[in-house]
Parts: sequence; C-alpha cells; structure tokens
Amino acid sequence: MAKLPALPKRFHSASVWALYGLGLCPALVAFYLGATGQLPGNPVKEFEHLLGIWALRFLVATLAITPIRDLLGVNWLRYRRALGLLAFYYVAMHFLAYFLLDQVLNIPAIIADIARRPFITIGMAGLVMLIPLALTSNNWSIRRLGSRWNQLHKLAYIIAAAGALHFAMSVKVIGLEQMTYLALVTLLLSWRLVRKPYLKRKRQAAAPRERSKDAVAL
Repeated sequence: MAKLPALPKRFHSASVWALYGLGLCPALVAFYLGATGQLPGNPVKEFEHLLGIWALRFLVATLAITPIRDLLGVNWLRYRRALGLLAFYYVAMHFLAYFLLDQVLNIPAIIADIARRPFITIGMAGLVMLIPLALTSNNWSIRRLGSRWNQLHKLAYIIAAAGALHFAMSVKVIGLEQMTYLALVTLLLSWRLVRKPYLKRKRQAAAPRERSKDAVAL
C-alpha cells in the first residue's frame, strides 16, 4: 500500500495548533448562526445539537487514530491529544448550552432531568468521566501516572459509547445519523478486542521478510 507523504517534523507543532484552530471553527459558526437568528427551529436546541454532534465526531476521531496506524500505517498520534481535548471542549460547551440557555440556571430542573431522563443521565456520566481525561492530557500527568495513565484513558471508549447512546436516545426515532455513530463506536470497541491478535500475526508475518532482508544484506 502506498504511504501518504510524511509531514516534515518542523511543521508538527504548527499542525497541532492549526487543528485546534480549525476544530473550534464549527462552534464559532454555530454561535454566529444562532446569534444572527439563522438556526432553524428552536435555535437553542439546534445550537446544543451542533455542539453535541461535534463532540461525538471528535471522540470518534480520537479513537480512530490507533486503528488507522495499525491498519494503514499512518501515524497521526501527534494529533490524538488535540482531538481528545477538542472533544472535551465540545462536550463542556454542549452542557453549558443546556445549563445556561436551555434550563437558564434552573438547578432543580437540571437535577430532575438527570435523574428522570436516561439519555441525560448517560450524557452527564460521559461528561464526568471525560473531566479526569482532560485534566491528565499533558506530559506531566503521563510521567506522574505511568502505566495508570493508559488505564485511565481507556475510559475514552466508554465515553464514546455513552456519547453515541446519548445521541441515539435523545431523538424519538433513531435514523441513519444515529445508527452511523453507533456503528462507528461499535467498530472501534470491537477493534480493541482483536487488536492484539492482529498485531501478533502481523509481526509473525513480517519476521521472515526481515530475516530474508538481513540474509541478503550479509
């Protein structure tokens, strides 16, 4: 398989910051459309929806980095932290839109919603689990936590599943869009189950070729 051209190392940092900038553009566009009365239907609900759907997209993109590297040999690991933090920012904005614009700081109504409406309960659980991941998405935490960091960040798969369920349960009729995200998250979760056997077979298949190359070199 032909490999994609590699980005020169001197552009890596700039490309990560560019991802942050581009990643926040949908939120800015949604806010502008809402502020100028260009969102259809209930503008507050539509604004919430747009923020939520982008949160789910960034969650899926974050989890897709590993299988893309494993299956296609494309290493975009440098972007995984940015994608994960963008997912957190959008989840936080999605909640704030609900908290400030939808419920207008009505704490009792929010607590009642969380307790009585399962899709909101699941969404809040996803937000709570995402907070420690966002707080530890830095080099200091990686060094400090060691192997525990990897264990903690496996919560991202549960959070993505919670996000897809939250989205599907928030509508009266599950359509193609909801089914697509449920399917994507299911595939990403399934990959975790087969990843180790796949990589083991891949290494075993590559070993004879490497020995042949060494023999030719000698």
